This record gives sequence, C-alpha cells and structure tokens, in this order.
Amino acid sequence: GCLLLWLLPSILRAQSSEEARPRSASCQQSPTKVSCKGVGLRKFPKELGQGVKYLELSNNFIQNLSGSSMPGFGQLEYLDLCFNQLEAISATALAQLPQLRSLLLGSNRLDSDYLANGRAFHLLRNIELLDLSANNLESHMAGWYISNLPRLRTLDLSGNKMSRLLAGIFRSSPRLRELDLSNNYIMEIEEGAFEALEELEVVNLALNSLHCISGFSLTQLRVLNLSHNALELFISEGGAEPYLLQVLDLSHNRLLYFPELPKAHYLTHLNLSNNLIASLLPGSGSLGEFVLPYKEMVRFNRTWTTAAGLTRVADLDLSNNRLELFPVPFFHGLGSLHSLSLAKNCLQDVAGEPLAEGVEPSGHSPVLSVHSLDLHDNAIHVLPPWFFHSLPQLETIDLGSNSLQPCEGRGSHQEGGLGAGSDVLAPGGTCTPFYSVPHLKHLSLCKNNIARLHPFAFNQTSLLSLDLSGNKDMFLPKEALGGVEFSLQKLSLRGNHMDNSKAELPCLGTLKVLDLSGNNLSLLPAGLLCSPLERLDIRNNNLLTLEKPVLTSWSHSLKDVSIAGNPFSCCSLAWLD
Repeated sequence: GCLLLWLLPSILRAQSSEEARPRSASCQQSPTKVSCKGVGLRKFPKELGQGVKYLELSNNFIQNLSGSSMPGFGQLEYLDLCFNQLEAISATALAQLPQLRSLLLGSNRLDSDYLANGRAFHLLRNIELLDLSANNLESHMAGWYISNLPRLRTLDLSGNKMSRLLAGIFRSSPRLRELDLSNNYIMEIEEGAFEALEELEVVNLALNSLHCISGFSLTQLRVLNLSHNALELFISEGGAEPYLLQVLDLSHNRLLYFPELPKAHYLTHLNLSNNLIASLLPGSGSLGEFVLPYKEMVRFNRTWTTAAGLTRVADLDLSNNRLELFPVPFFHGLGSLHSLSLAKNCLQDVAGEPLAEGVEPSGHSPVLSVHSLDLHDNAIHVLPPWFFHSLPQLETIDLGSNSLQPCEGRGSHQEGGLGAGSDVLAPGGTCTPFYSVPHLKHLSLCKNNIARLHPFAFNQTSLLSLDLSGNKDMFLPKEALGGVEFSLQKLSLRGNHMDNSKAELPCLGTLKVLDLSGNNLSLLPAGLLCSPLERLDIRNNNLLTLEKPVLTSWSHSLKDVSIAGNPFSCCSLAWLD
C-alpha cells in the first residue's frame, strides 16, 4: 500500500504529460511541419517546438493558450486551432510568436473573453491571414479583435453574429485584400466602413440581411458575393472611374429589375438567379418610381435598352425569376456572352428584330454570341423561324419542360433541299424549326408533350446529343431522325411509355449512348444493329429476352448495360453469354 502511494504522484504526472503530448503515431511530423489534427489534445503540445513552422491542431479540445505552454515556437508561421474549445489567448503566448503569419481560430468560443483576447491580438502585427469564423462574435467584438492588425491581407469573419458594419471597422488593416463576412446578420453597412481598404479585391457578404445597396463605390473590387440576402435594389455610383469588378453574385435576393451597372466594363460573370425580376428594361435610380412590366412598356412605346456597358460578360444567369418575355435585343450589347440561362421563368414569347428572309447574319446583324442557352422549365410554345439565325454560334440549348413541337423538315433527297421556306409548318405556325442549325450540337426537348416527331425534324443539324425523354406516348417514326445518322452519339428516350410500334430508329452509325428505360418495349428497335453502342439503359421495359444478332453487333463495343425491371424469361437467358 505504501509503495502504491509513493508511486501515485509519478503515475499522475505521467498521465498528465501523456494528455498534453500527442502520440507520435497520431501526429504526422516532419522537421518543420506537424499535424496533430483530431488526436484528442486538451493542451498545447509545447514539446513540439524547436524549428516547427507549420502546426495544425484543429479538431481537438484545447481551451486556452498561455505563455507557459509555448516556449520554443519562435519560428512558427502557420497555426491552425480551428474546431477546438478555445476561450482564452494570453498576450504572453502571442508575444512568443513573432514570425506568425497565418492564424486560424474558426469554430471556437472567442466571444467569452473578447476584451482580454483582443488586447493580446494587438501583438499580432505581422499577421497576414486571420480566421475568426463561427465564434459567436458580435459587431463590436469583431471590431476589437482586428483593431491593430496593419499587415492583414485575408480576414474570415463568416458565421458570426455581426448585425452591422461600423464606420472605420477595418481602418487599422489598410492592406486587406480578401474579406469574408458571409453567414452573419448584417442589415446595415455604415458609410465609410470600407473607406480605408484601397487594396480590397474579394468580398463575400452572402447569407446576410441586406435590403439595399445604393451608391456602391468599391471600384477596385474584383469579386463581390451578395447572394442570399434580401436585396431589392442595387445601384452603383455613377462616377467617372470604371469598376474593376469581374464576378458579381446577386442571386437569391428580391431584385425587381436588372441592376444598373454603367461602369462595370470588366464584369465577366453575373449571377441574378432566384430573384423577382419581371423586366429586363432597366429601372430608374429613383426609389419612388415603379418599374413597369413589359406590357406597360410597350404601351408607352419605350424602346428596348441593351445592357450596353457589360461588353465582357461571358456568363449570365437569370434563372428562377419572373420573366414572361425573352427580349433578344436586350442582349445585343453583350458581345462576349457565352453562357445564358433563363431557366425556370415564366417565358411565353420571344421578342426581337428578325433578319430579313434569306439574309445571312453579318457583323452588323443583331446576333448574339451565345454558345450555351438554358430555357428549360418555362411556358414557351413556339420559337420564331429567325430565332436560331440570331444565335449563329449556339452549340447547346436546353428547352426541356416547355410546350414546343418540332416542325417537319425535308429530306436531302427531295427537291429544293433546305432553303428558306422548305419546312412543313403546322397550322398557324405553331411548330419550331430545328433543322438547318449547323452549329447546334446538344439539344434537350424533354418533357415537351411531343406526341409525334415529324420526319427529318433535325436534318442538317449535326447533333451530338438529343434528349427526347419524358414525352409520354410519343410516336417516333424512322424518318424522324433522318439527317443525324452520322453525327448523333447520345440519345435519350427515357420515360416515354413507347411500345414497339412507336419506337422506330434508323441506322445510327455513330450512336454510343442510348437510354430506352421507362418504356413498354418487348423488342429492341431493329435499327440499333448499326450502332456501336457503349452504354445502354433498357430498365423498366417488357423485355423477355435480347436478340442474339443485336448483341453480337455490340460484343466489342458495349461497356455498360442496365437491364433491371424487365420480365426476362429464365428459360431464355442464352443472350447473357
């Protein structure tokens, strides 16, 4: 008993030392870099010092940094203490880190003793990157922490409880370049909050409660994220100096109209999705004026106004808004536009200035440079014949979930070819011509309630992929795909409930991917013998067996086949060989 009592202090000291010391098997260590991520530490591992420059201690249970725990870390440049239980940081501890450039303290409890901690932070005069995210910091707390960091370049204050940006909050960090304020409760930005930040390039204010941006004057910004706020208004300041802004995200707000950006000549990416925009005619800068919808604009003989200053915008997202009209002339000023999305709006019509019949698009014609256009999930019934002439570089278009009916084209064997007027229009011009669109490669017409696909509907349009899925009971005659036999590589007829009599395919000599799932087929279309298929989906049909000639033709090409949900006969499984 006496021996045990005598040994007890030594045992307790060993256990205590073991708690603070990371097991070498748990930590990854090199001469200058140590990672003890998630190894259960409760204290700072002071015995690791001597030459360590990079130290990762995230996902542990460390509660404080005291001066006594940090001898020998004078060369430390990077310290990650995210996801601990840190409440207290002493000045004596930070005084021993003169070389520290990056300090990551996200997801801790730095709100509990912010006054003392903030005073200690005054010693971090060489710090360039600081992460204080998810620490329950209110606006005044955050301001105190960063009140004396003159070399700071990157600051993360996301996921806190800030409700306003106070004037001069960043005054002591004039070299700040990247600032993350997302996921707070910011409702107000006081005038002068960003005044001292002449080098600021990236600002993230997403997931806040901002209602209005008026007189936006940060001309030096390159990236601005204002998504997921409650913005109803965004107006930039009309000074002489051009804005350097390249990426602007205003998605998931309450904007009523296209923002006014007269000096944003360098903007390349503009996201306006998930707003309440009902008109693409610019609204007035006056808050008292009501933005008139399209019909009223027409009544007052307002002319179309393009987004004239946005000459470099390559990617424009207007999906999930309330647009009822696709005004092609509005986009004429966007000479660099490559990708345009108007998906999930209320589009019914396309308005524009059609080219004269037989006139080829030229450098002076009202054409768009768009390569990819997304119009899915609207209420479009017909696209005018001039529509594709206005988009001579269009390669991809998604027209899914509309009500479009492709026109019948004429086969190349018929006289006259496919010149102007060679199509066979439905009564009243209710069909859309998809033939003779030479640059179009990818087309989706899924869920358009197409009852019958007419012959040569895509003739002289060199499609690589075609999606006709979700058109219930659609009749597909063999001639319907005439003209794409030597270009089509991917075809989807999924979920059309087609039986054998409705699914006729020609010889598609380049087809590699075919989706026939969700139909009522008991036999595979005979035309598939020609196709060098690599992927085939025939799930959920009425197939009892697969014919040997078809399988033989695919024996060297087929890599992936999905066959579940068919009533295959167990007496006729020789095809599996």
